[in-house]
Amino acid sequence: MSRARRGDEAAFGALVDAFAGVAFRTAYLVTGDAADAEDAAQEAFVKAYRALDRFHDGSPFRPWLLRIVGNTARNRRRSRGRRLGLLVRAHAAEPIVTAPSPESDLLRDERRRALLDAINALPADDRLVIGTRYFLGLSESDIAELAGVARGTVKSRLFRARGRLAEALGGREEWLDD
Repeated sequence: MSRARRGDEAAFGALVDAFAGVAFRTAYLVTGDAADAEDAAQEAFVKAYRALDRFHDGSPFRPWLLRIVGNTARNRRRSRGRRLGLLVRAHAAEPIVTAPSPESDLLRDERRRALLDAINALPADDRLVIGTRYFLGLSESDIAELAGVARGTVKSRLFRARGRLAEALGGREEWLDD
């Protein structure tokens, strides 16, 4: 990061390479569209490059970048008026772990589909905190930085979102812990 701040484009390129995946996934959680997410991530890297002089030395790069990505993706989503069609497509790209029997495969797929349908039916803010926490594995601090809210707000949003999700699953909250 220090080299990139001094104008070393190769150093910034290495940062882009290292964080492109998480930037895309974060933008996808916000936009719900792969093409929009790719555009938002690229635009965010350009904005980050232009804002390198505003980066605070000693601060972690990832939360700073993801906040830029999140804001860029939100602006893109607002301008297009799209609703998130969120985690079904993002999660569908992940390989399904093979179960010992066809029956357990079928049950796991049905359970996964029910969970993703329930997540997709949540309000946008709930989908964002659930997706960034459980699908991207971001910490509450990173989510707070990304969303531009206090960490306590993230905790309360996660708590309420999990409650709404458990309700949508008919009280099968144990599905959330798998």
